[in-house]
Amino acid sequence: MNEARETLYRLVREKAILKQDVYHNTLDVFANLKAVLAETVKDISANYGGNDSRVEFHFRDRGDFQAEVKIAGDVLVFYMHTNVFQFDKSNNLWKSSYLKEHEENSYVGIINVYNFLSDSFKYQRVSDVGYLIARIFVNKENHFMVQGKRQLGFLYNDFINSTLDKDAMRSIIDSALLYTIDFDLLAPPYENLQQVTVDEIQSVTTSTNLATGKRVGFRFGLDEGML
Repeated sequence: MNEARETLYRLVREKAILKQDVYHNTLDVFANLKAVLAETVKDISANYGGNDSRVEFHFRDRGDFQAEVKIAGDVLVFYMHTNVFQFDKSNNLWKSSYLKEHEENSYVGIINVYNFLSDSFKYQRVSDVGYLIARIFVNKENHFMVQGKRQLGFLYNDFINSTLDKDAMRSIIDSALLYTIDFDLLAPPYENLQQVTVDEIQSVTTSTNLATGKRVGFRFGLDEGML
């Protein structure tokens, strides 16, 4: 019983400290990421070459765990999860000495990147949907990888050798913005909109229940490049 209790004490002590290390490093990374986001928006606004006042750009810091970037008709929401995760044992990364010899490197924080229509927030369309276009994994040593759509899914997958410095952050943000701008709003299939309730149509000027999203009514998944 004493041996089991000592093992329990050790594991709680080691894992608790490790997870705190990962969490606080991810928090620092997210703070730096927000600074790079603000710089990026400022640079795009100053240099994109247009002077149409209808095209808006802004960065909003929503606190420790969330930030928003508005680029024209899109909003990217960067959200840091407050929990720490471990890579699944089936992940190929476990074949590397980086994880096999140092299991603590398998614990990561996650920053999710969602794409919404800016009108969804402007008109408080609470039923509108956003799409997870990327998620960034980072461990206590700042090693990172990204899962995501198109280029976001294959440009940033060298977890063993890549570190998440400001240059890497700028590259990830640029890739996310390029994907978002090229990710167009499609008209949903006609049959999906043949019926509407009185309540839904009456609420259209406030918080409509007629959900809008870039791919509402279409499949948005593996066939579009999510790794």
